[in-house]
Amino acid sequence: MASPPQGGPMAIAMRLRNQLQAVYKMDPLRNEEEVKVKMKELNEHIVCCLCAGYFIDATTITECLHTFCKSCIVKYLQTSKYCPMCNTKIHETQPLLNLKLDRVMQDIVYKLVPGLQESEEKRIREFYQSRGLDRVTQPNPVGGDPMGLPYSTFDHSRAHYFRYDEHVSLCLERQR
Repeated sequence: MASPPQGGPMAIAMRLRNQLQAVYKMDPLRNEEEVKVKMKELNEHIVCCLCAGYFIDATTITECLHTFCKSCIVKYLQTSKYCPMCNTKIHETQPLLNLKLDRVMQDIVYKLVPGLQESEEKRIREFYQSRGLDRVTQPNPVGGDPMGLPYSTFDHSRAHYFRYDEHVSLCLERQR
């Protein structure tokens, strides 16, 4: 059986699993202690290779599952039909059709990087205010964010698998 490509999704998942196991020094599924992982070990998984910044509006290519900032990958695809990481052809004529917003990844990034969500919301507000524009957003769900900002309609403080502070809690369960 051939090994997955160096930057492929399976290779990334395997590297992340190995990093977690190295921190645990044993099977992470059996250890219930709190574990601290250094941000520099996670950065390669939450940084856009096009702009070298943390993902903003994380967007994944459905053909190869590589993730980028939405604005970065849309701009890149104006001149190319191939993934910038693995060179997989995304689509012959309309590569934008094979892009999907990755809300889970964006939520992870916002949880891992303190202040990123707030600074992004502030930057967006200032952008529209400086140009005298009204922000066009999708209709708010009942009890949703009045600003209509993406990724902020879920109340993380009430979920049992999220912590309200800037720490990340992971729950790993073994399938039987």
